[in-house]
Amino acid sequence: MAERYNAKDSEPHWQQVWAEREIFRTRNDDPRPKYYVLEMFPYPSGRIHMGHVRNYAMGDVVARYKRAKGFNVLHPMGWDAFGLPAENAAMQNKVNPRDWTYANIATMRAQLQSMGLSLDWSREIATCDPEYYKHQQRMFLDFLQAGLVSRRTAKVNWDPVDHTVLANEQVIDGRGWRSGAFVEQRELTQWFFKITDFAQDLDDRLDTLERWPEKVRLMQRNWIGRSEGLELRFALESAPEGAARDVTVYTTRPDTLFGAKFLAVAADHPLAAAVAADNPALQDFIAECRRMGTAQAAIDTAEKLGFDTGLEVRHPLDPSWTLPVYVANFVLMEYGTGAVFGCPAHDQRDLDFANKYALGNTPVVCPPDQDPAAFTITDTAYDGDGRMINSRFLDGMSTDEAFKAVADRLKAETLDGGVMGRRRVQFRLRDWGVSRQRYWGCPIPVIHCDACGVVPVPVADLPVRLPEEVSFDVPGNPLERDAAWRNVPCPSCGAPARRETDTMDTFVDSSWYFARFTAPWLEDAPTDKAVADHWLPVDQYIGGIEHAILHLLYSRFFMRAMRQTGWAGVDEPFAGLFTQGMVVHETYRDEAGAWVQPVDVKVVTEDGARKAFHVKTDAPIAIGAIEKMSKSKKNVVDPDDIIASYGADTARWFMLSDSPPERDVIWTEDGVQGASRFVQRVWRMVSEVAEGGSEPALAGSEAVLKAAHKALAAVGEDIERLRFNRCVAHVYELANSLQEAVNAERGRAPSPALREATLILVQLIAPMMPHLAETCWTALGQDGLVAEAAWPAVKRELLVEDSVTLPVQINGRKRADVMVPRDADQAAVQAAVLALEPVQRALEGKPPRKVIVVPLRIVNIVV
Repeated sequence: MAERYNAKDSEPHWQQVWAEREIFRTRNDDPRPKYYVLEMFPYPSGRIHMGHVRNYAMGDVVARYKRAKGFNVLHPMGWDAFGLPAENAAMQNKVNPRDWTYANIATMRAQLQSMGLSLDWSREIATCDPEYYKHQQRMFLDFLQAGLVSRRTAKVNWDPVDHTVLANEQVIDGRGWRSGAFVEQRELTQWFFKITDFAQDLDDRLDTLERWPEKVRLMQRNWIGRSEGLELRFALESAPEGAARDVTVYTTRPDTLFGAKFLAVAADHPLAAAVAADNPALQDFIAECRRMGTAQAAIDTAEKLGFDTGLEVRHPLDPSWTLPVYVANFVLMEYGTGAVFGCPAHDQRDLDFANKYALGNTPVVCPPDQDPAAFTITDTAYDGDGRMINSRFLDGMSTDEAFKAVADRLKAETLDGGVMGRRRVQFRLRDWGVSRQRYWGCPIPVIHCDACGVVPVPVADLPVRLPEEVSFDVPGNPLERDAAWRNVPCPSCGAPARRETDTMDTFVDSSWYFARFTAPWLEDAPTDKAVADHWLPVDQYIGGIEHAILHLLYSRFFMRAMRQTGWAGVDEPFAGLFTQGMVVHETYRDEAGAWVQPVDVKVVTEDGARKAFHVKTDAPIAIGAIEKMSKSKKNVVDPDDIIASYGADTARWFMLSDSPPERDVIWTEDGVQGASRFVQRVWRMVSEVAEGGSEPALAGSEAVLKAAHKALAAVGEDIERLRFNRCVAHVYELANSLQEAVNAERGRAPSPALREATLILVQLIAPMMPHLAETCWTALGQDGLVAEAAWPAVKRELLVEDSVTLPVQINGRKRADVMVPRDADQAAVQAAVLALEPVQRALEGKPPRKVIVVPLRIVNIVV
């Protein structure tokens, strides 16, 4: 046998064997219990990165383990292939987005295959393939017919450089996430998915997702933003011409009404428009507000600004009390009613605003530990519960009691024939705007006819394909300029009509791909409902925390919409969710301050200090912070280089071993080299066992067998819980025990215990280092492939320890531990305890008053 394991020869060989035998190809009619493991599919940007290696290695461990445990495993791969980066690349490189995308897919597919992932490549999909998006168009039409799609004019974030609508999350500090340009608010006619129809259910069902991280459920719950509050009507003292006579406000804190100091409306509120009609200064202020975009995060962090309209409203609980009306940049028309009352003492945003404009504050809720007579507010609002003060008939009540009292009072009051206040459940969640003004996306399958209005494209005419030829020489959506593609006859009346030129948000593409994977060969339907219901929900979904809100929320909406339209029968797409940490690396700069790639840096330790130099010039390099791998800072490591130098198994092993999978992993050359050394160590041990010796086998060797079954039980449990780093630790422990046994039996035929322990080691590393495991499996003379072998059964009797350690208490305080045989009787335990030095010191030569032995638990001595 070879002295060193050769990954360069071994890994391509086994990958070819697996592919030729199609052992990872999944049959839908397989009678075994199903298990669906899925990693979030990648965007084909050009090359995989180490984050991909970590993500897909984790999923592959689960997939291989579950196959060995007897499950029919579905582990597919596809490509989230539409999107703006392809258009940007097309503009920069003068290529067609389609050509750029498919070339990247080919490169990344080869890279993923070189990792030895147990993927069913026969189910591969790309969202830019017409054979995929035609079914997405079909579902759009079904949703439209079911009333789950609407078209209306709405305010959007507009990127003036990329010429497209941006989601709130794509606006960073008021700028477009890709272009960096300041976004603008525009009124555009948009298509929306009515996700708000399911707001209550989406919120309620979060409690059932017990295998999701709590932080993700909380993020979703906050995004849905269910609140119970009161809708109040404030009468205007003098309404502008054309405006309503009152302003409706939604609040979750009606208990603080007596602390109100102002009323604020959004820049797009009808009242603001009415006042601005003959007020140029207010018009300028409204224009400035619109340049902020609609992202809540940006609004929350921006300076709170307002414009005094000169109007006043009467307080709902005291008509003689008036409040000034402001137009404010922190109030959005899309949330609540577009108007709020400000209670500075108990809301930090309101306090910042009131302090800026000298509006004052009146505390009306006193914390339990404060003196009401002395309680004041200056720069920090108090937003907790307490007892009501300075609130007339509410004084002395709790905040909950005050809420109810105000609700009851205003329900009984009327204004212009309507009640002044009513309870209301409000959601922060807004309908999902899916219109995007770009070429490289799924065309929205409707036609606009002057006579017939919006006409759905007939199902028989799907897919509506993107035109093959496209030019990006002029800013804007190329589909708008393609007359041959845009102008079509109306399917209803035959008159000249126009295709919809907006394409769908790429979040739509990724909101149902997991369902398509269950039967991706279907030509006439998005899913086979029975098959989809068999496989869904995904048993284990793995991906980054950055998708914790929108992707997961939209996927949950899609499941409900697909159920309503007959394409699936389940509500939740993902039963289990795991969000892995990032891969991070040191950053390096040269003397000019330019970023330097890790491959060009050598790090040495001199006099206990780490120093870095350029590998070619020996020029000093500054070692910077450890940060997420990024092309901009050049602290990336190319997986191809690692696989070429060390092999895929080494990369996988390091990614799984370095830290808990939910935390960031720091990529270090020392760590990779350590993983490589362990690969060679395993191979040497297996080689010695496989070759054996000429002397008869030793009897016994039970210790190594016990170590093997202990590791077997622990690794299985930790894979189930996705604690991969602990799995690696158990394997290291077993390797140490195995090495001792190999050393003891050197020159002899391996004992049955040693051989069994070695085979267990090989099967334990098989999910994590599959190529090495196959080579070792063959070297040990096993039939077939380890990838097809059943997971070994744990011999539970070997997990029982021969001895047990018991704590020893003297007069209720622990003073020592005693190790005794597990089957020791009470007299033997008592004798061992009384022989302990701490016990003898405490007894001072006297017999104990009492010795109480709780079998296998504890010993108590009373002196």
